[in-house]
Amino acid sequence: MRSELFSSENLEKESAQPGMRLQNSKMLKIELNGEAMARVGSMVAYQGHVQFQALGSGGLGKFLKQKLTGEGVPLMKVTGQGDVFLADFAKDVHIIELEPGDALSINGSSVLAFDATLQYDIRMVGGAGMASSSGLFNCVFSGHGRIAITTKGTPVVLNVDAPTYVDPQAAVCWSANLQTGYHRAEQLGLGTLLGRRTGEAFTMSFAGQGFVVVQPSEEPPVMGSGAQEQQGGLLGGLLS
Repeated sequence: MRSELFSSENLEKESAQPGMRLQNSKMLKIELNGEAMARVGSMVAYQGHVQFQALGSGGLGKFLKQKLTGEGVPLMKVTGQGDVFLADFAKDVHIIELEPGDALSINGSSVLAFDATLQYDIRMVGGAGMASSSGLFNCVFSGHGRIAITTKGTPVVLNVDAPTYVDPQAAVCWSANLQTGYHRAEQLGLGTLLGRRTGEAFTMSFAGQGFVVVQPSEEPPVMGSGAQEQQGGLLGGLLS
């Protein structure tokens, strides 16, 4: 049987070392020998003796935070020995290795999988999202290990060495030490009152030393402004 389908670039990639590797630009392969964490529903194939256990957002505390914030990552724990292949609607997959002392803030919708050695929490993004539909919270990862993220298209990595502004729905992840805020990109005036809008009312602002990963696509809004106001009131009551 002959076909370009069976060319070497489409054959399964083998490695002597367990862990994450790219099968191709759209698919992650985990050579599993123990456990890893992955987005629920991301498994497209597996070989060997592997079990999958749904975890919600990774524990009761994170589950409650997700219910309040609308953010987080619906997780499953993958355990056993074998090869697991993961993908998310043919998005591009990228692997980031975190070292001790590193911390990465990432949009929960961009998390595909990560090593069980990493810690993560759902935290408020300072000043961002309060006047947009992008959400107020992100997932912050730290520790030593690898995390696989997805982007819609080939991203650009911006070095934050000057005031930097990004559409909140295009921001994939950034250095957790950066100071964030929001910036009104659209000037209020007669045109705005008459309904002429740029579609870019607010952008996220970043300051400090670090990087921001920006994808060439905007994630759809998580919720409407009314729901956010309701959410803000609920959070305010709980935090007061």
